[in-house]
Amino acid sequence: MSRPLRADARRNRARLLEVADQVFTERGVGASTEEVARAAGVGIGTVFRHFPTKQALLAAVLAARLEQLAAEAEALTDEPDPGAALDRLVRLVVGHARAKNAYADALGGDIPGLKDEIRGRLRDAVAALLARAQAAGAVRAELRPADLMALLVGASRAVENTADAAARERVLGVVLAGLRPEATD
Repeated sequence: MSRPLRADARRNRARLLEVADQVFTERGVGASTEEVARAAGVGIGTVFRHFPTKQALLAAVLAARLEQLAAEAEALTDEPDPGAALDRLVRLVVGHARAKNAYADALGGDIPGLKDEIRGRLRDAVAALLARAQAAGAVRAELRPADLMALLVGASRAVENTADAAARERVLGVVLAGLRPEATD
């Protein structure tokens, strides 16, 4: 059983995660732990005290990103316009795609430390947002949460390697239009 971290150690760990995310986002997941340590203004020993391997650091950064994404998705469930909230969710998830996918790819699908709780929170928020939007008539009634998750993954992969904002917006426009109820004549 491990002891809880002291307050200064918790701050160091949080700072390392924040800086690591910045370094990996700017330089790619191939950036070294030494670069992370330098950018954080700490020694490499401090990095390895918190994260014994680079894989552990990458997994912790991904888990922190997904935690943030889950919290943001949960906050959207309180938005007054369910259709707009679902649109924001799609944009939010796709906006996180490039970095999130790079971390997941670097970890090869084996993501130690990624809690099922985080995935569950995100799935629950997606399901709640979808149900609210469907109840408001803003989204196709036949969609299921698994369908929406698949669309989010596909849209994320479709735009992850493009720097062209117009191309990303076109892809998002098609996905968002496809979520709308079909017009009836």
